[in-house]
Amino acid sequence: MANYLKVSTISAVEINTAGVRGQAAVDRMLEFWQQKLDAVLPDKPELIVLPEACDRFADLSREELREYYMVRGNQVRDFMSDIARQHGCTIAYSALREMPDNSWRNSTQIIDRSGSVSGIYDKNHPVIAEITQNQVLAGSSAPIFDCSFGSVACAICFDLNFDELRLQYVKAQPDLILFSSMYHGGLMQQYWAYSCRSFFIGAVSGLPGTVIAPNGRIVAETTNHFDYVTTVINLDSRLVHLDENLDKIIKLKKCYGSDFIMDDTGYLAAVLISSETEAVSIDEMIAEVGIELLDDYMQRSLTAQQNPANQAP
Repeated sequence: MANYLKVSTISAVEINTAGVRGQAAVDRMLEFWQQKLDAVLPDKPELIVLPEACDRFADLSREELREYYMVRGNQVRDFMSDIARQHGCTIAYSALREMPDNSWRNSTQIIDRSGSVSGIYDKNHPVIAEITQNQVLAGSSAPIFDCSFGSVACAICFDLNFDELRLQYVKAQPDLILFSSMYHGGLMQQYWAYSCRSFFIGAVSGLPGTVIAPNGRIVAETTNHFDYVTTVINLDSRLVHLDENLDKIIKLKKCYGSDFIMDDTGYLAAVLISSETEAVSIDEMIAEVGIELLDDYMQRSLTAQQNPANQAP
C-alpha cells in the first residue's frame, strides 16, 4: 500500500557569530535555526534532515569553539526536541557532542516525534584533522534506527567514501539513508541510494541538498535561491530488473493504471516500481504476477555463472 513520507532537507551554510560570545552566541544560533525551520514547517514535514555540525560557527577558532560548546551544552538539541514535539516530526540533528571522558564525537541524533532522542549515529570515518586536532573519535557501529515511518541509517560527510560502512547498509537495506555533511559527494550520493536500495536524504552545508530515490533519481534538490526543499516520497517501492520482468510490469500497468508506477532512469535496466493505492501493496502486486526483485535476479545470475557447467575451461 502506498506509504507516503514528506521529507525536508535544509542545507544552510555555517554562520558567523557577529562578534557575540557565550550565551549570546547560543541565542544567535537558536534564532538562526528557528528562522530556517520556519521555512519548512508550514509544509508539515514528517522528517527534517540538517547538515553536519549544524550549530557550529564558521568564524571561531578551535579553542573558541570549545568554549562555545561548553556554554551550548544540549541547548540546541533541546530546542530541536521542542520543535519535533510541537510539530510531530522527526529531526536528524547533526552536531559535535562531548562524551563523559571528555572525548568528542561527530554525531547525528535522531529526535523522534515525542521530542526524545531515539538513536545516535557517530561518524565512522572522521577526516584526519578531526582526529588529530579536534579529538573527535571515530564511531565503530552502523546502527539501523526504527522510526515511526520506517528504518533509517545515517552517514556523515567523509563516510561516503568508504565501502566498509556502505556495505553494512547494502546488507541491511534501510528505507532511508540520512546524510548530514559539509561535503557533497557527487555521484557517490546516487550510488549509495542505488546500492543500498534506499531513499537518500542529503543535507549539505552551503551546497545542494538532495532527495534521491533507490534507482538514483534525484527527486528534489535545493537551489542557489533556496537552501531548503520539501517533497513527498513513497516508501512502498521496490527495485526490479527489466530482464524477464518487462511483460509482467506491463501487465500490472494495464491492471492498476495510475495506481502502479514504474520509474525508469534509462541505461540502468533496473527500474523502481511502486504502489500508489491504499488497497494493494507493491509486494502484493509483485506476487500477483511473479516479478523477481533486483537482488534475487542478481543472485540467480551469480549462481548460474558460478556453476562449473556454465564456465569455459
